[in-house]
Amino acid sequence: MTERSGALEIRGLSARYGPVTALDAVDIHANPGRITAVLGANGAGKTTLLRTISGLVRGSDGSVLLGGRDLTGAPAETIARAGIAHVPEGRGVITELTVEENLRLGALLGTARRGSAGRGRLDEVYDMFPALGDRRRREAHSLSGGERQMLVIGRALLSEPEVLLLDEPSLGLAPRVVAQLFALIRDLVDSEGLTVLLVEQNARSALSIADTGFVLNLGRVVAAAGAAELAADDDLRHAYLGF
Repeated sequence: MTERSGALEIRGLSARYGPVTALDAVDIHANPGRITAVLGANGAGKTTLLRTISGLVRGSDGSVLLGGRDLTGAPAETIARAGIAHVPEGRGVITELTVEENLRLGALLGTARRGSAGRGRLDEVYDMFPALGDRRRREAHSLSGGERQMLVIGRALLSEPEVLLLDEPSLGLAPRVVAQLFALIRDLVDSEGLTVLLVEQNARSALSIADTGFVLNLGRVVAAAGAAELAADDDLRHAYLGF
């Protein structure tokens, strides 16, 4: 994969659903080569944050910048082409396509962005996820939950992103699979300088691989610190993180 260098800056970002404020002046900075965890209970605004960054929800105020480029209010396809890959909750694969056909969809965007995605990039994903290589000719509906999660992450990586937005990647997975997946994410960041914004309810696991963390409550940032510092704060963990 190609090394990346894009920092993601979220400044005063707000979003509303009708009269309900889902995000309230959120400030987050995610650095290249780092995993930034966004934590909080259901309804805290975590998924809305990622959807607003990726252009699926229009913010009511604030800005989104990638490597200093202002992407505020841009269409989702423009944001994707700029280098932000969003892996939404729910492992959204195209079930009637094969594993390799799903991956090639990501490679198309990678080729458009960098002119470099191709057979070699596919082989790199298969090296990362050997289970996908073994099942490359199978239709995606035949995959397990963990394999589908590998597939959507692999597809996102083939788009050669600067920033990877991950929404609840551990949801519904066995603890062993979660541990393997999170170790892989950590390895990707360390080896390639990828910027990862990780939304998770499994706060303990997220903080174990993250560098920094932000805690959301009712759409507002209520804490921001290094991952180890957040994990060691008993009051914060009990109040917002559930462990």
